Amino acid sequence: MTAAGDDAAEAAARVHEALGHDFSDQRLLRRALTHRSHASEHALDESYERLEFLGDAVLQLAVTGHMFQSFPELNEGELAKVRAAVVDEPTLAQFAREMGLGPLVLLGRGEVLTGGSDKDSILSDVMESVIGAIFLEAGFAATADMILEHWAPLVDQRASAPGEADYKTRLQELLAQSGLRPRYVIADEGPEHEKLFTAEVFAGDRSLGSGTGSSKKRAEQAAAEAASAALDA
Repeated sequence: MTAAGDDAAEAAARVHEALGHDFSDQRLLRRALTHRSHASEHALDESYERLEFLGDAVLQLAVTGHMFQSFPELNEGELAKVRAAVVDEPTLAQFAREMGLGPLVLLGRGEVLTGGSDKDSILSDVMESVIGAIFLEAGFAATADMILEHWAPLVDQRASAPGEADYKTRLQELLAQSGLRPRYVIADEGPEHEKLFTAEVFAGDRSLGSGTGSSKKRAEQAAAEAASAALDA
């Protein structure tokens, strides 16, 4: 089913593992993973673009609803800043990478040759299109629950300081200038109810910085902040 040769059943299993949804309509899943370059080469009627449009709206509403209920102290402008920081292209692409969606995308030959399965623009679109497809099968409530399972920790972190920079995005942008991408290695210690996480961030084999936090996301942000400061120095 994919550029890597996985069949439909394997793709469905991998999506289920990442997102917890079993697709009953394999054609819908296939469409959610079909880039327009592949659709054009194979004379298919549709790519994932309409599902991407739908998924964007579902994601925005789920995140907005969570913020509205959870952070009554934030004003409209602060809510908008938080939402913009957690549903932007780099964040969507990173979630797609963590979920293993890249290898599932059906691409045309040109996109395969240029590494399309790891492009932020394509990965962020596919993340939204899969959300849109899940919405069509499962409805809003179940889809919102799935979204918040992944997004709520990041939303909560950003809402604690809605005007602050997203250091992971900043570091990603800095490294992209040299064709590099940050890689985070996480360790934890302490009892389950009060773990302390330590993150070390690398570019290739080079360690750029480390940081600690009460969650993996906070530790990664702290490491990215240290690495960004070092690179900017």
